[in-house]
Amino acid sequence: MKRALLPLAALVSIAAGPADDFHLFGKIEQGGVAYGTAPTGTVSLTLAGQPVPLAPNGRFMLGFDRDAPASATLEARNVAGAVTTQTLQIAPHAWRLEKVDVPKRPGVTNEEFEKLRAPEIARINAARAVNAQSEGWHQHFVWPAQGRISGVFGSQRIYRGGERGDYHAGVDIAGGAGAPVTAPADGVVVLAADKPFTLEGNLLIIDHGMGLNSAFLHLSRIDVKQGDHVKKGQLIGAIGSSGRATGPHLHWALKWKDARIDPMALTGAMPGQDLSKVPVVTN
Repeated sequence: MKRALLPLAALVSIAAGPADDFHLFGKIEQGGVAYGTAPTGTVSLTLAGQPVPLAPNGRFMLGFDRDAPASATLEARNVAGAVTTQTLQIAPHAWRLEKVDVPKRPGVTNEEFEKLRAPEIARINAARAVNAQSEGWHQHFVWPAQGRISGVFGSQRIYRGGERGDYHAGVDIAGGAGAPVTAPADGVVVLAADKPFTLEGNLLIIDHGMGLNSAFLHLSRIDVKQGDHVKKGQLIGAIGSSGRATGPHLHWALKWKDARIDPMALTGAMPGQDLSKVPVVTN
């Protein structure tokens, strides 16, 4: 059964209807997340042809990349092979862009750096491939640290000639060296660096289940170990400036499968912050 496109809007909610329909709510927009219940009897679910984790009760979540396309098809298949589809229209987000009248500097190729970096990337990819059993994915997320927001998700510089730099893939919190970092939701530790990574420094990754994970960069210390089950609000480390950082801050990044999403889509804005004054930060 095919359904029409959802309205182009940041906040979408579909009220309960027939059991063979999708029920969705959340922000179907670039960098956003949505939650839903699949039609009764669904045994497999895909978004744009890619598998979507499905809980035993039929619940699921979706994450939309910062540069997600304008639409994507959600498809459910039941045990008899019948298919229900829903075309999602993904609203664009007005990301913070800054035009600078200088050329983009070329990347520096360094053989020694690449030798160090390759095994780090492999560890990060392996950690994010873990399918941890956690219910944190559907909790209300809280901020893992308190302090001034010094970098927002999605910001990007446009250089002379229109060439774009890498966008900022997380949110930065300047909470001061040694300030506590706590788990934003329940999860399982899938990576706890035993020594600083070249870029991320002391890196911690927590899997919240259903394809959703948090990465915490530049920590001064890590207070948990790989395999630990952590609870929302539990102390997991402290703010630092390890790795490639200009000063003490927490860089918190969220991914759902391969999609980079805005942490504020799960927490809302931090009270008392004027984000219009936050400078454009890139990775």
